[in-house]
Amino acid sequence: MPIDDLRVLTITYWGFDGRAHSGKLMVNRDVATDVVTAMRTLYDARFPIRRMELVDKYGADDERSMTADNTSAYNGRKVPGSTVWSQHAYGRAIDIDPLENPEVQGAVVDPPAAARFVDRSLAATGMIHPGDIVVRAFAAVGWKWGGYWHSLKDYQHFSQNGD
Repeated sequence: MPIDDLRVLTITYWGFDGRAHSGKLMVNRDVATDVVTAMRTLYDARFPIRRMELVDKYGADDERSMTADNTSAYNGRKVPGSTVWSQHAYGRAIDIDPLENPEVQGAVVDPPAAARFVDRSLAATGMIHPGDIVVRAFAAVGWKWGGYWHSLKDYQHFSQNGD
């Protein structure tokens, strides 16, 4: 991924404390407008986000970033357990509130501290549900939600191509 293809966006979002905060997302330049549009919709709807920092703050360690409940985008990494580059490595995916929206595959929950949020009938702060404002905001710009996947559920994940 050439660095010239990446853009750092400064995004205003509503925190879990009910106050406006400023965060950063690094994305591919070809999706920057889509991301700004979707995030503006979330801001207007006052959807809460715990934090939004570049993964560099966590040593580019996806597990550390997720455990911190960090909303992030670009991370030069492969899909866990594979040799395939993640859409995050291309700056074309975003993970939102990972503790409230874990990845679930069978009995495995990632991040592990998010196990209490596997029950999607809950209505906890920051949780994403089918057809809610977060899913609709990203769908409006052509992005797909990992919560609709069949082989596993990745409730935090949105990507341009659906992977």
